[in-house]
Amino acid sequence: MRNLYAALNNTETRDNENDHIMVQIRLHGTKRQVTINAIIDSGATEDFIDKGFCSKYNMRTTQAKTIREVYLADGRPSAMGPITHTAKVPMDIGSHRELATFQVAKLPNHPVILGMPWLKQHSPRIDWGQGKITFESQRCTTWCLKESPTVYAIPEDEAREENLKVEFGVAQSKKDQRIQVKKLDTQAKIPTRGSARAAGHDLYANESKTIPARGQEVVATEISITPPRGTYGRIAPRSGMAVKHQIAVNAGVMDSDYTGEIKVVLANMGEQAYQVKRGDRIAQLITEKIVDSNCYEVQTLEETTRGRQGFGSTGTSKAQICEISAKAFGKFYRRSDTTTGILKYNKKEGRISLESVNISTELAIKSGKYEKQRKLEEMVPREYHEYLNVFEEEEKTELSPHRPGVDLEIKQEEGQ
Repeated sequence: MRNLYAALNNTETRDNENDHIMVQIRLHGTKRQVTINAIIDSGATEDFIDKGFCSKYNMRTTQAKTIREVYLADGRPSAMGPITHTAKVPMDIGSHRELATFQVAKLPNHPVILGMPWLKQHSPRIDWGQGKITFESQRCTTWCLKESPTVYAIPEDEAREENLKVEFGVAQSKKDQRIQVKKLDTQAKIPTRGSARAAGHDLYANESKTIPARGQEVVATEISITPPRGTYGRIAPRSGMAVKHQIAVNAGVMDSDYTGEIKVVLANMGEQAYQVKRGDRIAQLITEKIVDSNCYEVQTLEETTRGRQGFGSTGTSKAQICEISAKAFGKFYRRSDTTTGILKYNKKEGRISLESVNISTELAIKSGKYEKQRKLEEMVPREYHEYLNVFEEEEKTELSPHRPGVDLEIKQEEGQ
């Protein structure tokens, strides 16, 4: 992206195309507030705000003492000028608040440009690669900051899209999505986000407490909140505490109309006590949308596939029962790897059950049971009944001991 923003004192060129980032700001007009994405541009020699933007959102402007022309980097006059007015507007960047002074111009691409005057005044530490901005100058820590000194940049394409929504009134038709936080103790800490796109805000303990093994304790934060309209607050565990120390969170729903202190119920699932110190991050606050619905009685409910099937009814497949011919069953029998179902009737309990079995194994078991039930005379051919004393009913897996006078012995010499 080339720098075509005017230099009011002199003309300049931009050598580095990566010396700008987008950041979300909140401007306070005389009648309303507006959230917009501004560009922090080290190549701009002034701080600018768009003239039409000021008019639309009632940003108060003051006529400049002198009228100044605006020039492009190549020396040609810019369509941004001339500069006839300035604007002093309260501006928030995260928890950083200031009274910003802008040159009112016709900006073609961005509603707000924070240039070198703003950078010199606040001296923020900017990680251009990571898009991380930290306010740590003495001015900021003394006058501007309310809590966290760090904010994160927004991808430029995403920032431009959001700005277009604001321009056409889409984004601002929504209510303020910020969480209102009230400190109940001067030592309490405002919830913070660990990264630019973190889902939750970290909650901080305002007291020290020991969570006993296999027990739980209620930890105070000494803050109360009002979530955005149409949302409620959910207190969720922090993954690091859950994985490393087996610390979970119980009772995590905060109704949107609850304005009392947030207290976190920490449950220790481990075998060792866990020590919480004041200032530790103990949970995270996530705002989730809710549907304002009421209950009413009906006589019938819509039929569904699941119906009344409850616990453990999902994640299982239905058994398909079908009748097969004896020939087909024989084929299954010859395949030792085939598993199918057999219906069994329990006469004592009066019920039918379906069991998954291996056919060849089942048939072998049934055959063995049947053979045990038959008498010895039925299993031995009739012509050998006079020798029944040499047969045994049980199946043998080893040779019987030698019986003199009954068994025949053939002696052979080695090598013959």
